Amino acid sequence: MLGVAARHLGRRWAAAGPAAAPAVARGFGAAAAAGEPFGEQLLADEQAPPFGWVQHNKRPSKPRKTGLTEIRASYYTVITPTYLRELLEAVGHAVDGLKFAGGSFSVHSRSSLRQLIDIAHEHGVYVSTGGWIEHVLTQARGPEAVQPYLQECKQLGFDYVELSTGFISLPTQDLVRLVRDVKKAGLQPKPEVGIQFGAGSDSAAAELAAEGTLDASWAIRRAQACLDAGAPIVMVESEGITEDVASWRTDVVLRMVDALGADRLMFEAADPPVFSWYIKTLGASANLFVDHSQAMQLECLRRGIWGTKSTWGRVLTYQPDNQ
Repeated sequence: MLGVAARHLGRRWAAAGPAAAPAVARGFGAAAAAGEPFGEQLLADEQAPPFGWVQHNKRPSKPRKTGLTEIRASYYTVITPTYLRELLEAVGHAVDGLKFAGGSFSVHSRSSLRQLIDIAHEHGVYVSTGGWIEHVLTQARGPEAVQPYLQECKQLGFDYVELSTGFISLPTQDLVRLVRDVKKAGLQPKPEVGIQFGAGSDSAAAELAAEGTLDASWAIRRAQACLDAGAPIVMVESEGITEDVASWRTDVVLRMVDALGADRLMFEAADPPVFSWYIKTLGASANLFVDHSQAMQLECLRRGIWGTKSTWGRVLTYQPDNQ
């Protein structure tokens, strides 16, 4: 019925002439061609989201530099090629990256992993290893295991190698060496920093609390060293900040943003109250890592088309057409 109504409206406005056609925008904020009938516009592009004429926050087209959404691949639930293909066909325009957590990519069959990576690339989505480098560094071969690991990541089609040190104690200068080695291997390094030792695990909150936390200045210096070494962006670990804590350490987030810039940081935020806080505080252009099941909810929040009592109608952007 909607399609019939749209065609009917298109014919009516076409007969009435260009002046009668309402000036509405396509999906993603692109303007309709001059005099293009409304009904014809609705039917013009099946790949674009519908209701493009309803006003919402503009989102930069992919590849984006800010407002990145990275989603979790297999870990808590297995992501199959069929599921990923259907997910990205539906909302791939809102997804920038795919990250395998907990070394899960090493459990997939090689053929399945290649399919997942290929599907992501077909939809303009980069693929990250997650922080499995920690496990690689604990191997009996030690540092000698890093190069084969990077080589195989490259061969499989990964784009980013995350460099986490939540479980291990690694000097900053050694983390910087890893950043440089990843770049030499033709991959993008994504170092992860945080204030919680033992982060990135399934540890209980009490266990993490017993470990204590580090000062934000330490995390800032570590992140800056990695950025100076060529890392394009730094992942900020959620544990100790917004995950497994009695109260959120939002002061750490704001200190890091003030020192490094929000555009050079990505925040783990795989919980709706957490990513809502980041969007409210840093705006729709915050770079966030969420679960694959949350990609649509986050995009609705970024666009300002839905939300909770504290966010509905309050998330706005200012991006004039001529800028």
